Amino acid sequence: MFPLQGLLSGYQVLQYLLRAIVVLIAIPFHEAAHALVSHWLGDDTALRAGRLSLNPMRHFDPLGALCMLIGGVGWARPVGINPRNYRNPKVGMAISAAAGPVSNFLLAWLSMILYKVVLYSGLAGRVSPLAMFLYDMVVMNLSLAVFNLIPVPPFDGSRIVLLFLPERLYFKAMRYERYIMLAVLALVFLGALNVPLSVAVNFLWNRLVDLTGFVELFWG
Repeated sequence: MFPLQGLLSGYQVLQYLLRAIVVLIAIPFHEAAHALVSHWLGDDTALRAGRLSLNPMRHFDPLGALCMLIGGVGWARPVGINPRNYRNPKVGMAISAAAGPVSNFLLAWLSMILYKVVLYSGLAGRVSPLAMFLYDMVVMNLSLAVFNLIPVPPFDGSRIVLLFLPERLYFKAMRYERYIMLAVLALVFLGALNVPLSVAVNFLWNRLVDLTGFVELFWG
C-alpha cells in the first residue's frame, strides 16, 4: 500500500516538473513572438523593454504561471506596444497579437512531430518522461494559444477581432479589462471553461495528427 502511494506521489511530482519546464518554454516563446513581430512592424517599445527575449524572468507573472502549471491555461506580463508606430495601427495590433498564439501552434506542431518519433522509435518505453514532456508540450501550447484567442480584453483575441469592430467599442471594452479578466479567471477556477477549451484542444490535436502524417509515412 505505502510503496504504491509513494509511486503515485513520485509520478505526480514528475508530471508537475515536466509541466513547469513546458511553462518556462511556452510562455517566453509566446511573449517574445509578440515583441518580435511588433519590432518587424515598426514598433520597438517591446524591444526597448527587454521583452524580445526567451528568458522566462522577462515575462514572468506568478499567478499566470501557476494557473498554467495547475490548470493548463495561463498568461504572462503583457508585452507593451505603441500602435501609433504601426503604419496601420488596427492591422498592426491584430498581427502582433496573433503572433503569440501562432508561436504556440508552431511549438505544438514541432512537439507533435517529436512525440510521434519517440513513440514509433520505441523510445517511449525506455524514456517515458520524454514522451510525457512532448505530450505536455503539445497540449499546453495548444491550450495557451486557444486561451489567449478569447475575443475579449486583455486577451490577444480581442486585438484580432478589433479588425472587424469599430474602435470605439474596443476601447470602451478596454475600460473594463480588469473586471473581464477577473470574470474569466472565475470561470477558469469554477471549471466552466473546461469543456469548451477541451473541445478546442482535442480538435486541434487531431488536426496536428493529420498535419504530421508524414511521420507515419516515414516509419511505414
